[in-house]
Parts: sequence; C-alpha cells; structure tokens
Amino acid sequence: MGFGMIATWRMALEGVTCASEMLKNGLKSDECIEKAISMVEDYPFYKSVGYGGLPNENCEVELDSAFMDGNTLAIGAVAGIKNFKNPVSIARKLSEDRFNIFLVGAGAEKFAHENGFERKNMLTERAKKTWKNRLEEIKAKNLSPYDGHDTVGMVCLDKYKNMTTATSTSGLFMKKRGRVGDSPISGSGFYVDSKIGGACATGLGEDIMKGCLSYEVVRLMGEGIQPQQAVEKVISEFSKKLIERRKKAGAISIVCMNHKGEWGVGTNVEFSFVVATEREDAKVYVANQQGDKTTYEEATKEWMDAYEERIKRPIE
Repeated sequence: MGFGMIATWRMALEGVTCASEMLKNGLKSDECIEKAISMVEDYPFYKSVGYGGLPNENCEVELDSAFMDGNTLAIGAVAGIKNFKNPVSIARKLSEDRFNIFLVGAGAEKFAHENGFERKNMLTERAKKTWKNRLEEIKAKNLSPYDGHDTVGMVCLDKYKNMTTATSTSGLFMKKRGRVGDSPISGSGFYVDSKIGGACATGLGEDIMKGCLSYEVVRLMGEGIQPQQAVEKVISEFSKKLIERRKKAGAISIVCMNHKGEWGVGTNVEFSFVVATEREDAKVYVANQQGDKTTYEEATKEWMDAYEERIKRPIE
C-alpha cells in the first residue's frame, strides 16, 4: 500500500516534504499531518496561517483549525483562538474526546491552557505593519477592508490505509472579531473517511460554507467517481449555483485524495497546491479553471522565485 499527501497552496511545500519522509519511514497519518500543518503555522512569512497570520479589524490574530481521523470519524476543532501556538495540535487533542470537540474563543483558550499547550503572541511586527497600511488605504481610497483568506488544508494517506485531514487559518484579513469561515466546519472545510478518501477547501469561507463541499467530494468518490472528476463536478456545479442565486461566486478551491492515493484538484481561480506520493516527491502545481474543468501544471522556477520574493518583500 502506498502513501500520499495533497495540500492547498505553495506554503504547504516544506511541511509536505517533511511529512512525506515521515510517511516513507512508516509513521502514521495523524502524526505526519499534524507536523506538516504545524510547520506552516510556525513560518512567519505565511500571512494567512498561524504565527504571522494577518489580524482582524482590531489587530488581533484569531485562529481557526480542525483535525479529522478517517478511521474513527473523530473530529476536533477550534475557532477564534488567540495567543496559542499551533492550533492544529489543540484541534487534534480535542478529537480524542467524546464531547466538547469544537471549542471557540475563551473556551478553546481555557482548554489549551489546561492541557499544557504553549502560549504565544501570534501577532508579528510584519503583520501589524500590514494591518496599519491597510487601515490607511481603506480610509484614503474607500476600499473594502477584506483581503486575503487562504487556508492551509491537507489530506494524508499512510502505508497502513489510515487517512486524516487537517486545516489551519487566521481567516479573512480585517475580519470582524469572532468571524469564523469554513475551515473548522466539518463537511464544508474538510472531511475524510479512510474507506473512501478525503477533501479540504480554501477560498472565501462565506461562500464555501453555503455548501457541504468537502463532504460532497468524498461522497462522490465513495460512489466510484475518480477524484479529479469528483472535485471538478463539485466546484463547477456549486459555482454556477452561487452565480444563479447570488450573481457572484467567491474563490473556491478543493484538493482531494482517495484511499488508493489517487488525487484531484478543482478551482474557480488560479490556485497553487502541493502533492507528494510514494512515486512522486513533493511538488508545487498551479491550477486554473478552464470551463467546467481544472487544468494544472508544475510551477516553474520563475513562479517559485517570484513567490519567495513576494512573501518576504519588506513592509514599509
């Protein structure tokens, strides 16, 4: 039995690379996915996840995260948690409980404290400068405050047929205090069943949570539809529904993998993702929508270099 991992966005590359080595060495999916997500959470230049994540309207970093075990269907999730490192680890710990598996705000922080998780001010000076600059732009140009909503989400399959999925995000930049998107919501932002496969979403949470998109992808895979066809169908049909009902569809991207390690990606915008399997080292791909289909190709060196320069560009 092979192993595999698929993840949203270029920011997942280092985590997936590390986790794929762990999988190769026989470690289990739950440990590997927690490690991979935590590496994204710890990197200060990723502005939509963890340490360095962009703050809400009050310049507070509120984090959302979820973890799901595809064997037992156990779920743990936190939302609006502040001043704690690695919310994915807190979510995984919650998944061990029978009750109280989704905690928010002060309740999530109390649980994290009581279980010995590390406190940390998650607001970096870089993120604070970005917040101040955006505040000035909003006042000067009468712009909408909201900008940026990239979730890191992963689906992982190990050699023993165990599957997990996990998500982590700081949410919508300049969001209202207490706002929560799709990322910690089961069936919408993530879902996994080890007998079928898993999926996770990223994009505009307010639109993604209008449908149970991750669950729907898994359901279709369970009916025998290949991952790529399943995820394209969900993205295309739901985007059309939003346009029909609301005249507009926000950014929606979904990655998925079945229990055989076959994977797929669907998007209605340009979107990068990372894949590693037993046959393929971790690689970054760039996907685009083409009609009802999604096309993708490996990211070029120029694309990768431009990404690195962009995320590390000094903030004045």
